[in-house]
Amino acid sequence: MAAGAQDNRQTASSADAASDAHRDAGGGVGRAAEDQTHGTRPSRLTVVLTRPAGQSGQLAAQLAQEGVATVDFPLIDIAPAADEGPLNAALAALEHYALVVFVSPNAIDAAFARFNAIWPHALPIGVVGPGSVATLARHGVAAPAYRVISPSTHVDDDKNGNDGARFDSEGLYAALEAALGANAFDGKRVLIVRGDGGREWLADRLREAGAEVEAVAAYRRIVPEPSVRVWERIHALLAGEPHVWLVTSSEGVRNLHELARDHLTAVEQAQLRRAPFVAPHPRIAETARALGFDSITVSGAGDQRIVRALLSAVTPSEVQPVQTNPAYARMTDSTASTNPSSPPAAARSLPPNQPFTPFEAQQPRRRGGTGLLWLVIVVVLCAAVAGGLALNRKLIRLDQELTKRQQINDAQTAELRVKTEQALATVRGVDTQMAQLEGKLADAQNAQQALQQQYADLARNRDDWTMAEVGQMLSSASEQLQLTGNTQLALFALQSADTRLAASDSPQALTVRKAIGEDIDKLKAAPSTDLTGLAIKLDNAIEMVDALPLAGEAPIAHATPHATAPANTDKVAAATGEPHWKVWWHGFVSGIGEQLVSLVQVRRIDNAEAMMVAPDQGYFLRENLKLRLLSARLALLSRNETTLRSDLHAADATLARYFDASSKNTQTVRELVKEVDDAAGAVQVPNLDTSLQAVHQYRSRS
Repeated sequence: MAAGAQDNRQTASSADAASDAHRDAGGGVGRAAEDQTHGTRPSRLTVVLTRPAGQSGQLAAQLAQEGVATVDFPLIDIAPAADEGPLNAALAALEHYALVVFVSPNAIDAAFARFNAIWPHALPIGVVGPGSVATLARHGVAAPAYRVISPSTHVDDDKNGNDGARFDSEGLYAALEAALGANAFDGKRVLIVRGDGGREWLADRLREAGAEVEAVAAYRRIVPEPSVRVWERIHALLAGEPHVWLVTSSEGVRNLHELARDHLTAVEQAQLRRAPFVAPHPRIAETARALGFDSITVSGAGDQRIVRALLSAVTPSEVQPVQTNPAYARMTDSTASTNPSSPPAAARSLPPNQPFTPFEAQQPRRRGGTGLLWLVIVVVLCAAVAGGLALNRKLIRLDQELTKRQQINDAQTAELRVKTEQALATVRGVDTQMAQLEGKLADAQNAQQALQQQYADLARNRDDWTMAEVGQMLSSASEQLQLTGNTQLALFALQSADTRLAASDSPQALTVRKAIGEDIDKLKAAPSTDLTGLAIKLDNAIEMVDALPLAGEAPIAHATPHATAPANTDKVAAATGEPHWKVWWHGFVSGIGEQLVSLVQVRRIDNAEAMMVAPDQGYFLRENLKLRLLSARLALLSRNETTLRSDLHAADATLARYFDASSKNTQTVRELVKEVDDAAGAVQVPNLDTSLQAVHQYRSRS
């Protein structure tokens, strides 16, 4: 007996050590087994938070203040939308909407991450619950500076603690009608910012109210893959530790069902279905019940209500450990079902030890009763053996029957899983078709808007079209006049515009016609300048520059001596009365002088430096002259009279100073330059500013 007591103490010490180690490894939750063994302290509760990563910080802090441990087990991951173009376009055109609805805090964070401007103060915002209101305030959008509409809450904690508002699409639509009016959506554009997919109830109600609804995706939801360490923690919780699951979306419940089917055993799945759940909305609870989860509590929106519901969802007496042997678990369940009043297996303790009896008290007082005692012992042993054999056979048959039923249930579960996968594939196909239909609907809406714009353009009156056409004609004529200086073409355009306006009786059209008449008079009075002909003259002068001789390069013809024929000396002597020898001598001297004079040519050069120009410098002199003429040509085409005259005068001075003035080519080039210089006074052309200003004033008043 002493040895048995020592073994019991060693077993309890080992259980305490294992409990402490498990508590250290599991964050303080492993004391549940120790508490249930001793029955002196309540087990610590653990809450499994399934919100997306990074969104459970405040709730975890509140639970920690209540002494509740938490495990982050996200069932949904938030990722950027596959196509962010529609969201960016909608945020850039907020002035076209009368209302913007954010369906969740995730939609608010995703939208404001791409919206860098200040939110319009006059644009109301609709949100579903207080979490979205707090998220808007975190982004700087809060009452009273902004109008934020959400379902109002009326809570009376002293009486019943029930919510007075529904934090869903129905409650939001009622709040919008109460705040804006029943007919406030007729003909207005409403923007709904949400995730990929979701309910269409609110959009359908707004369309029925006459609104033009545009829904854009700000993010997409994906199924996360928890880490191995998190799965180990979940296995430990399902092994018997008291815990509560918090599910905040129907999609998260479906993801939990799929993850449990892939990662948990059949026993753990059964324990998960019996675990207590807390959901903030009845729709989430309905989804959980449809998937086979038994214990569900609806808390209502808000972290305070969720914390109260989590703390009241499970008590330590409701937690039962799961047996590791399936056959033993089934036997325990069968026994419990046969005798409901019997306590659970984990709650039953060993029978108390018999009190210690001294050795002397164990000696028989009379020898006569020894035989009868041994007979009773033998009968009891035989009955115990027979009862044990019968009970063993019964247990074997029951185990076989339970195993057979388990196999049947497994087959039915496998068949149901196949059907579920087929149904999910069908649902995915329907979702794909719905996405395609939504894309086609968006294209149809865009086409409708384009048609409406075309109808609006076609609805403009005849005077507007006529004035627009006249303005286009005047703009084209003004551009041509400034580019080419062709006054005749501009005059024809003005006359055509005046003819078009003559058919209109509008007073504004008469004002425009008066301005057009003034511009017609200016064009008729302006001299006609042939810019093209003047440019051709400059081009000809440029082509002749290379053939112009410099002042020191004029070609000299080969000189030959020649003189007049000598006169008859006899006749001259007879006529003059001079001696014959003297007349001959004068004729001889004059002939020699004439021959000498014919061998010499004398030219006058006023600029001495012209004679000092070397042949290689003559190349640069001609190139500079051509550059001057090209600059004059550009000034001519751009109607810059000052630059044109400056370049022409410089070119003429160069021709007179460095080139041979007696050359025919030099004279021709100087004549071309002079003709262009004489016509430079008519380069300036009038403009059509009076007519264009009149058309602009008419269109501004329209």
